[in-house]
Amino acid sequence: MDDRLADGPPGAEAGVLADRLKERIYATITMIAVVVGLSFGEVSALGAVATVLTTALGLWLAALVADQQAHRTVHRHLATGRELRRMLYVSSPLLSCAAGPSVLIALAALDVLTLHAALLAAAGVCVVSLFLWGCVGGLRMGGGVLAALVAGLVDATIGVAVALVKAAAGH
Repeated sequence: MDDRLADGPPGAEAGVLADRLKERIYATITMIAVVVGLSFGEVSALGAVATVLTTALGLWLAALVADQQAHRTVHRHLATGRELRRMLYVSSPLLSCAAGPSVLIALAALDVLTLHAALLAAAGVCVVSLFLWGCVGGLRMGGGVLAALVAGLVDATIGVAVALVKAAAGH
């Protein structure tokens, strides 16, 4: 069976794309918790964007350390060349998860909206992205529109649950 996706980047294997998407979804769920937590605190726009950016950077570095350690343990050598490029490609969505919240926080810094509204909007955008990824997954599985919508709702519900847990904890 061919492990490449016809509609993915040229030469990209389905396993690599799945791993990359997994990192993006993980980062999105984590970012929901971060921006909801920030919305309950007394933080400035600068502090909020610093938290969002350092969270994304920390997630990315943790993924690289874990990937390199796992590779070293299994293969008995550090990942280099193609293996390292794969790790960097797969983990890069962990950095991009900060883009949307950072833009919304920047709008708050420019007084276009309040910081609280920006943080809640960022959480909402993250939940919507989970819904859309769920729908795409449902459609790719061939279940039709209804199955895609159900998959999207399940994924969005997970994002909302993360936000509710964070809100219930009061931080």
